[in-house]
Amino acid sequence: MASSKALKSLDLYTVGWIAALPLECAAATAMLDEIHRKPLNFEQPHTNTNSYTWGRIGKHNLVIASLAAGVYDMTSAAITASCMLSSFPQIRVSLLVGIGASIARSGEGHNIQLGDIAVSQSHENSEDVIQYDLFKVKLGNHSLKVLLHALVNLQTQHLLKPPRLLEYLKEVIIHYPRLAKQRYVHQGFESDQLFKTTDPNEEIQHERCDSIEPEIHYNIIASDNTLFKDAAYRDKILENIEKECICFEMKAAGLMNNFPCIVVREICDYTDSHKND
Repeated sequence: MASSKALKSLDLYTVGWIAALPLECAAATAMLDEIHRKPLNFEQPHTNTNSYTWGRIGKHNLVIASLAAGVYDMTSAAITASCMLSSFPQIRVSLLVGIGASIARSGEGHNIQLGDIAVSQSHENSEDVIQYDLFKVKLGNHSLKVLLHALVNLQTQHLLKPPRLLEYLKEVIIHYPRLAKQRYVHQGFESDQLFKTTDPNEEIQHERCDSIEPEIHYNIIASDNTLFKDAAYRDKILENIEKECICFEMKAAGLMNNFPCIVVREICDYTDSHKND
């Protein structure tokens, strides 16, 4: 990790990254190649209550914003995004990165396991993020074309060579060994448990990988304000949304109109009573 410095202008920051939860913001900060102090010409308006972290990954300068403590809903995410774009008008790439819940469909080719990564991508002209509730599906997000082209390039690279995720994670733990104590490491295959909808105590013997290397899945992500830990409620929602959805999360729907972004979610549970961040 390079020493901290301050860039001359806030206009040098072209990537906006929202990490809602403290555990997500810590992971985002740990991934930076370089941490910056606030830009020399940055004066935060009193109406902008965001907490920012500035830094660099590769050749990209980025600003990370987190949500107010304890207020992790779509409205808070929308306000955070609006303030970020107002303060950093040169942002061209927007990311929403954190944890989410897998949509496990046994026997349907959706073998998305704990520790895997879900990335929002449209499917057959559908939105890449859709907002759901128990009764209807609402209009979703079409990510900016520059982001969609970047996704194609990324997928192409991963077809040719495996992603270096474990390598990056090992480097993070070396620089921040405390994260290992905070469960930012593989929790063991015995922790990857999927239970029947009709019996939350009866485990389904689903297919497991024999590697701790995360898989990356690209498809539609479902988003809403509701935090639920009920497999039956989950399955009821699945009757009303896209069959190709691979993940549930709670922030992206609030950003659809004003903060077109790629949503990246690390899978931490199966949307059931055994939810565990």
